[in-house]
Amino acid sequence: MAAPREVVIVVYDGIQALDLTGPQEVFCGAETALRRSGGRCGYRVTVASLDGEPLRASSGLGIVPDARLADVPPRIDTLIVAGGAGSRRVAPEVVAWVRDRAPRARRVASVCTGAYVLAAAGLLDGRRATTHWAWCEKLAARHPGVEIDPEPIWVRDGRIYTSAGVTAGMDLALALVEEDVGREIALEVARHLVLFLRRPAGQSQFSAQLQGQVADRDAVRELQQYVVEHPDADLSVPALAERACMSPRHFARTFHAQVGVTPARYVENVRVEAARRRLEESRDPVEVVAAACGFGSTESMRRAFARSLGVAPSEYRRRFGVPVPA
Repeated sequence: MAAPREVVIVVYDGIQALDLTGPQEVFCGAETALRRSGGRCGYRVTVASLDGEPLRASSGLGIVPDARLADVPPRIDTLIVAGGAGSRRVAPEVVAWVRDRAPRARRVASVCTGAYVLAAAGLLDGRRATTHWAWCEKLAARHPGVEIDPEPIWVRDGRIYTSAGVTAGMDLALALVEEDVGREIALEVARHLVLFLRRPAGQSQFSAQLQGQVADRDAVRELQQYVVEHPDADLSVPALAERACMSPRHFARTFHAQVGVTPARYVENVRVEAARRRLEESRDPVEVVAAACGFGSTESMRRAFARSLGVAPSEYRRRFGVPVPA
């Protein structure tokens, strides 16, 4: 077994517990899988804080770091900064340590608002980055030299990776594992952790259902649920307006005001999600998936995938679908 890759996760009072434990479980799961396969370089995870003393996550969970930042060995493969409420008031010494050590790490990442620490250290200047959607505007205002993209669940710009909120840190960690040791090990870890799906970087932080929860009117919420349950139905504006007992024009205005997107965009988002899951979980031909999810043709599904995910349906299946038997 070759020497393991050193993964250092920086923590502090007020972190989001899952920003630490999610990636930690992914890397430890990969180490277990690699040991079973034998002979390949795995991972060693070190959780480090400024003074190495016990601290508390924002949920109240007690965390005992493995080491002080000052005692972290010089060779770091992957440096990760966890996020959480404490990221906006982290000690200057932590920022200085990250600024000093980041150039010597092979890659640097943040989970959620850990991006605040990377930005304060000057590591995101002139780069594209993301963080939890609720903090994107504030991060952009505090660090105008950073190009903040609120949509993707994670972003890579050179050797710097940033991810969206909480569980997106697991998506990022799985992507790093796949980058290091291949898709097979990453899928094994995902299955072991019973993750519902492995999301690509470009996937939006918002699912269509999450967007739908902002609607106040019962009629609109019920219609959104109908769309989710019947993606193959006639979901044109006239058909939906008729179900809502509104004129098409009034329905379109009301829906956009309640949900924040047009009916057509919402329907497309729902259909893409439905198709994505079928591509992940079944071996149905692409044309069958397109028909079952309400796309008029495989070409219209391809265009919708390109707009939403930046990848063709066939490529999405290749990356995230069930393995084809040999």
